[in-house]
Amino acid sequence: MRIGLQEDLEAITANLLEEGDLALRSLRGALNALRQADVELADEVIAFDDEVDRRYLAIEQGIEVLLARQTPVAVDLRLVLAMLHTNLHLERMADYCVTIAKLTKLVADVEPEPRMIQAFEDMGARAEEMIKIALDSFVNRDLESATSLVELDELIDRANRRVVNRLLEIGGDQETREWGLRMILVSRCLERIGDHAVDVGEQTAYLVTGEFREFTDASH
Repeated sequence: MRIGLQEDLEAITANLLEEGDLALRSLRGALNALRQADVELADEVIAFDDEVDRRYLAIEQGIEVLLARQTPVAVDLRLVLAMLHTNLHLERMADYCVTIAKLTKLVADVEPEPRMIQAFEDMGARAEEMIKIALDSFVNRDLESATSLVELDELIDRANRRVVNRLLEIGGDQETREWGLRMILVSRCLERIGDHAVDVGEQTAYLVTGEFREFTDASH
């Protein structure tokens, strides 16, 4: 492998990991804002997305320059393409965190149901675990670890179904029902973050095997 190409690939990989850290910060911030019904913290999560977007664009531009200057082939080209897709998935994860923050602002004056907040905390912790596993497996080319994301994602999917069913049963006044409807969307956002982590795992499988295949059709 050419030295210049190797250095460029390592630099982009490092940027991807930093973008992953930003996505994790967005997720934690969004969940904290939701738990505390904190409008100011929700605004911080929304504003922080600009930082994620800047990193996303920097990675995209770095890949464009690499393709123009280095003309990678074979395994190297697969890595570049996998990086391009992973970059998009990480940016989308952060977008879902922004959506959670915006939904939090809409119902910040409504008393949340503690059991539902705890359910979201559990889903968020699972999503965070999946993001870390997805990125670690990508860096280490660990196919077994990447494949394990499917089982973890099923746990989030089940939690999402339980939360939605519970929220649909919520009665009360109009404000309470509106809170429940907003929280259905929050649950869906967390579920989709898990789906994107699985998609990153699929990119790892592509790197290792040279063939792209979806682990599951559940997210498509």
